[in-house]
Amino acid sequence: MELKTARLTILIDPAKKLAFETLCRTQDMTPSQVVRRLIRDYMDQQDLPAAVPKPALARKSGSARKR
Repeated sequence: MELKTARLTILIDPAKKLAFETLCRTQDMTPSQVVRRLIRDYMDQQDLPAAVPKPALARKSGSARKR
């Protein structure tokens, strides 16, 4: 499980949003849980690793080594 989270904002038709939330509730899942699963499944289909390297962290640790 990831230690930190980031927000993803999307625009969706209000009727679709309501239908999606209702469907999620019938599955006893939150919309966030379903979207995270969809993203993981999509990444798996594209053969991408679940944990993509974070360039910002690499830059920070690289600058710390120079000191």
